[in-house]
Amino acid sequence: MKNLSTCTPEEFLKQTVRIKRAAEKWLSLTDIMNIRKNVPELEDIDWDADVDTKAKVMAENKRRRTEQAMANLSKIIDAVAEEHPAETLEMLALVCFVEPKDVNKHLMGEYLESITEMITDQAVIGFFTSLAKLGQMRI
Repeated sequence: MKNLSTCTPEEFLKQTVRIKRAAEKWLSLTDIMNIRKNVPELEDIDWDADVDTKAKVMAENKRRRTEQAMANLSKIIDAVAEEHPAETLEMLALVCFVEPKDVNKHLMGEYLESITEMITDQAVIGFFTSLAKLGQMRI
């Protein structure tokens, strides 16, 4: 299956524009960027306290961060898989050079293998990082 790490430069440029447009819509609909902003209330660390007290507060803060991260991930999964599956599948199809209308003509395993190939490619990682930054800047 073709993907962004195995396509020609011309295909890459054309497809990234399609992905960018779909990603703008997808990020807005799923509200992922705002979900990620949910952070836990942390305890203030009294730096004058003894080592054990500071360690307990730091451990509690770490537990709260982990718990919030898991809650955020759960909300993101709900948003992409349950509330907006069509838009999520459109993104999946586009990064694998499949027309969105044909997304169900391939097995999920094919998409997962293709995505695994892409996420280990540094050029593709750089592209997605840039895309996320552009999304945050509303470009």
